[in-house]
Amino acid sequence: MSTPSSTATDSATDSATSPGGRPRFIDADGLPSRLVRVLAWISFVLNVTIIATGGAVRLTGSGLGCSDWPVCVPGSLTPTPELGIHGVIEFGNRTLSGPLLIFAIAVLVLTWTIRRQRRDLFVISAVVLGLVASQAVIGGFVVWLHLNANLVGVHYVISLIIVCVTAAYLVRMYERPGARERAVPTPFLILAHITTFAMAITVFVGVLTTGAGPHSGDDSVVRDGFDASLLAHVHAWPGYAALALTVALVIWALAQRLRPRAWSVALLVVLLVQIGVGVYQARSGLPPLAVGVHMVLASLTAAAMTVVVLRLKRPVAT
Repeated sequence: MSTPSSTATDSATDSATSPGGRPRFIDADGLPSRLVRVLAWISFVLNVTIIATGGAVRLTGSGLGCSDWPVCVPGSLTPTPELGIHGVIEFGNRTLSGPLLIFAIAVLVLTWTIRRQRRDLFVISAVVLGLVASQAVIGGFVVWLHLNANLVGVHYVISLIIVCVTAAYLVRMYERPGARERAVPTPFLILAHITTFAMAITVFVGVLTTGAGPHSGDDSVVRDGFDASLLAHVHAWPGYAALALTVALVIWALAQRLRPRAWSVALLVVLLVQIGVGVYQARSGLPPLAVGVHMVLASLTAAAMTVVVLRLKRPVAT
């Protein structure tokens, strides 16, 4: 004879599992359900989008459109009419962080129900939520410190990292769980990691270049003290090195039909567009729209590089 508590426990277990006894949000092959996949994709898109809106804040001089945090101005959560369009732009960027956090939590909660089968996805989703939460805190310090150029750079780099980690979740959720093995020759693996390092250096110098340039988010912001013209040239060197390395990856992957070949081509395409936009903006006086596109493309390039690296291995055949 069952007690009320045992009945409630059985009901909860039934709601969390499929008729076959496995968790509801995973199939027989260990792949997450469609709901989890949809939420994960939305989380990825939102993290790319907030880079675009954050760029709009900076490029329109709206960084201090809201002078306080977490409220917009003392005594008002939302922007007041006196703040004008700058307040609307800054508050719009802040508002997007709400859905971004909600979807990060949703992915983590659903992944928690399949953590025994997909520990990899659970760890990745936990990292995403931790980084998203830390971004909210860092965003507050950015406002309180009146858009300190170095802190703004850290804020952007963390956003790029979040995009890469959410991309990693997308890659792994389409692959079977379990042990993995190398899918490429060792020299190719080394070349891929060298390319990743060149990409990271390019992004780092690019952040310094932007911090020294004219688009600081507000006219009163003190720059990071570097020579923007010199940094623009330094920024280009690892960028062209990354391009050459990526071309080598593509040729090698296509010639030997290696697992990362499709995403190596995708990486090359995005990188070529990114370099084209970078050259255009440098020769055109840094038009805000081009700079914003360059910022978003940097996140997509980093995400594509992440996918290439993850495709260096494959699930062990069973």
